[in-house]
Amino acid sequence: MQFEGKNAIRQALQSNVTINKILIDQNFANRKDEIVSLAREKKLRIEFVPKQALDRKSTTSHHQGYIAFAVDFAYTPLEKLASKSLPFYVLLDGIEDPHNLGAIIRSCECAGVDGIIIPKNRACQVNDTVIRTSTGAIANVKIAQVTNLKEAIDYFKKNNIWVFAAETGGECIYKKNLNIPLAVIIGSEGKGVRPSILEKCDGVISLPLKGQVNSLNASVACGIVVFEVLRQRINL
Repeated sequence: MQFEGKNAIRQALQSNVTINKILIDQNFANRKDEIVSLAREKKLRIEFVPKQALDRKSTTSHHQGYIAFAVDFAYTPLEKLASKSLPFYVLLDGIEDPHNLGAIIRSCECAGVDGIIIPKNRACQVNDTVIRTSTGAIANVKIAQVTNLKEAIDYFKKNNIWVFAAETGGECIYKKNLNIPLAVIIGSEGKGVRPSILEKCDGVISLPLKGQVNSLNASVACGIVVFEVLRQRINL
């Protein structure tokens, strides 16, 4: 995995991501630098290189003078996700666009989601594009990868966690009590939540729409849903 940019690398250094080395613009070598200080505290390998070397390694063209190389992303087993009295999880049913997945991770981290669950097949996995789009948030979010999303739903139900699909035709999200142990399913960009997944849910929650288009981008919809849950829980 590759992290680029000061903010993304700072968050990675402050998390449990295992970083092998950091390339830093050689012009930063003789100045007080937060990334250098954090890396040295952790006794990480630092290489000061010409900016041209960073440009060649960069996949974003926005490295800001910093590129970090980490071990491949480590998924968290489903049963190892955070456990507390009022958990909140997000399950993704077939999200294929890495930019959407990265944006979803960022929104979930900001809203305090306890874990994200993605399927192994027919869905985007964590890759460099996802990491870049999450702008460092992925370092602070636990993500479980499961073979069967239905089994994950059964697991949550057995642990007294309500499972709702965010889909059209359901109860208005603003009228639904979401201040409960909760898992919300966000569907794919084109097809939404699959019927076979819908029938396993405890209910369906929907966002009211006033326009002519009958759906939102998956990451936008997820952002609205997770922050409505947060709003209810902190009683704004």
